Amino acid sequence: MVAGTTAAAATAIEWDADQAVTRLYSEHYRPLVRLAALLVRDHATAEEVVQDAFVAMHGAWRRLRDPNKALSYLRQSVVNRARSVLRHRAVVEKHAPKALPDAPSAEQGALGELERAAVIAALRKLPTRQREAIVLRYYGDLSEAQIADAMGISRGAVKSHTARGIAALRSVLEQTT
Repeated sequence: MVAGTTAAAATAIEWDADQAVTRLYSEHYRPLVRLAALLVRDHATAEEVVQDAFVAMHGAWRRLRDPNKALSYLRQSVVNRARSVLRHRAVVEKHAPKALPDAPSAEQGALGELERAAVIAALRKLPTRQREAIVLRYYGDLSEAQIADAMGISRGAVKSHTARGIAALRSVLEQTT
């Protein structure tokens, strides 16, 4: 067994970097990409991490003390590079510019203003009690009981004024469009 291991070591040392890295690549590329993908959660980035590890190994092949441990070196290199990617992502996310809230377009703003102006003009044409009931209900967000208290009328009268006011608003707004 020792003789086989010594022979394999001698063979690995005799190989040049191209042959050794090519063989490691063909045998271990996919498992290393799976490892990296689990760490960085992105297949394309995982492939880059593994490719960078192989390039680094190729450049450092002559400095390897034990070429038989090249796979261990590659795994550790993939893990370290994945950590670097994750650290970089964290820094980028931390310092990413804050997105501005979605603002309505100028056209939407203009249309909204026209609609509000039309509703206000239509409200002004309503009788006082209907206008008060609608404004308190839909702009003041009060309940029927609260409106009745505020206007000094019954809840039934609030319902009546609100219903009539909405019908009148609908009629006026339909005429303007």
